[in-house]
Amino acid sequence: MRLNINLASQPYEDARQFWMRWGTGLAIASILSLALIVTTVSGWFVARRDHTDIAKLKGEIAQRDRARQLAEDFLNRPENRSTRDQSQFLNELIERKSFSWTRVLEDLEKVMPARVHLVSIHPELDDENQLLLKLSVAGDSRDRALELARRMEDSRRFTTTRVISETYKTENTNNIDPFQCTIEAIYVPETVPIPSPKTKTTTVNGETKTTEISERTMR
Repeated sequence: MRLNINLASQPYEDARQFWMRWGTGLAIASILSLALIVTTVSGWFVARRDHTDIAKLKGEIAQRDRARQLAEDFLNRPENRSTRDQSQFLNELIERKSFSWTRVLEDLEKVMPARVHLVSIHPELDDENQLLLKLSVAGDSRDRALELARRMEDSRRFTTTRVISETYKTENTNNIDPFQCTIEAIYVPETVPIPSPKTKTTTVNGETKTTEISERTMR
């Protein structure tokens, strides 16, 4: 009879299977940790760069604000007020040249509710050189006037629309609309596209040349 007796002091373990299992898990954990470290470091660099860009932009804005304030202080001096007023007057003339009564009335007609009509309109430039319209409208009810303000705000031609005053007459004589209000809004005129220049194509000695035709040449 034959007996197999293990006389080793340590029990038998399959080391290869052990390292295959735990080594694979350790490698996967190391790869994930490395990916997280790379993502964290790259995010830190991106955030640092964004903070630097923001600080740079804030510095430029502050510098321009200081330059603007210095320019305003210079123009507000007594000896420079005439130049400032003349410059503002010229700017208003330039802006008013681009103001079209026909276009404004057409845009208002598109948003005007029924039984509401325009009484008067006054255009002017605000502090930011935007075209501000003050409209006086009348109607038979307050709701229709407020509807006009909402329609103006929803359109692309008017913004920052608000009702600044309201009046209601209890005694309606001579068929005058009882409700009147004043509406303020910034008018955004439609930009006119610049026409592309006309060209003429000629062939000389087998070579094709394209030349621009100006209005002076066409005349």
